[in-house]
Amino acid sequence: MGKTMDIKALSTASFAQFDLSRVPSPCFVVDEVAVERNLTILRDVADRSGATVLLALKAFSMFALAPLVSRYLAGTCASGLYEAKLGREKFGGEVTTYCAGFKAADLPEIIALSDHLIFNSPAQHQRFADVIAQACAEGEQVSLGLRINPEHSEGWNEKYDPTAPCSRLGTPISQITASDWEGIEGLHMHTLCEQGFAPLARTWAALEPKIADLLPKLKWINLGGGHHITQPDYDREGLIAFVQDLHKRFDVQVFLEPGEAVALHSGILVGEILDVAQNAMPLAITDISATCHMPDVLEAPYRPDMLGEDPEGIIHRLGGPSCLAGDVIGDYGFANAPQAGDRFAFLDQSHYSMVKTNTFNGVPLPAIAMWNSVTDQLKMLRLPSYEDFLDRLS
Repeated sequence: MGKTMDIKALSTASFAQFDLSRVPSPCFVVDEVAVERNLTILRDVADRSGATVLLALKAFSMFALAPLVSRYLAGTCASGLYEAKLGREKFGGEVTTYCAGFKAADLPEIIALSDHLIFNSPAQHQRFADVIAQACAEGEQVSLGLRINPEHSEGWNEKYDPTAPCSRLGTPISQITASDWEGIEGLHMHTLCEQGFAPLARTWAALEPKIADLLPKLKWINLGGGHHITQPDYDREGLIAFVQDLHKRFDVQVFLEPGEAVALHSGILVGEILDVAQNAMPLAITDISATCHMPDVLEAPYRPDMLGEDPEGIIHRLGGPSCLAGDVIGDYGFANAPQAGDRFAFLDQSHYSMVKTNTFNGVPLPAIAMWNSVTDQLKMLRLPSYEDFLDRLS
């Protein structure tokens, strides 16, 4: 591609023109133009490298955009039965399913839905050998893979590092024997989180000598997700050359499973100030809850950027409406002291926030809207209701 686009700057500039009062609050607003911008980059990487690129539904499963996604990507990767069904029914294309632990009752349907089925351990593969054999006898075709832990860490946060000590994700490569690969056609490794190409290259350099005898026997290699391919500073040329080299040397199909990279800088979460108070510092209660609407703020933790924030302005600590004392989003600067009824928005909320929302404390789920920053067309896709809360209970 040509000159690298600063997708964050483009997205921020676009949303700065959006009238926050056009949607109910709270509300996710996803710009389909920004999503397509990311998809264009990913398709270019796929075309020039030969990689098969799949959307990781765990990060972004907005099926209203499935027709757009399916024009650019080859399919989806799922983390269990429900995501596999969503991928097959809404997105089409290839479906790859991996789970840290499959349930026996789910496996026949997962096999029917999936093109690739990836086990977390040789023990699971062996335990379900009869189920797989029965499915194949009934005409199902599925390629089996094994997730490995390369035992090489590039993680910046242990909570999000699949290769951290005591990780349950993937079998340590040092524990796998030659017999464990019998019936397995592919290798899967997912070791990154919001990272560039260099950590992938270093991980592969550490792993390849350990699997030199295995590589000629594989049909495919799945490099998982966590690749920030659509970030402006990502070394896409390095990734393309790397994938081409794997294919040339080992005659394997190479898969990539971006999730965040598909939706990066494509959406905001609109909120409203409900009240302001003072307790050692200025406080603002909002209808956005960290624990209900942006749980990674507490789990990671991280501080989401606010649209139009003034770092030199009047600092207020923003928190949600729930009764959880720790439902705090962070400290933000306002050019003018916020008042009840004021609207604001957090940036970059399409990925993970949307899929992790919950109704703790009866806090309503955010609405969901799709916006086109070129045509200014706005479509409301979902409005919160009492049934969202009720249907989770009994």
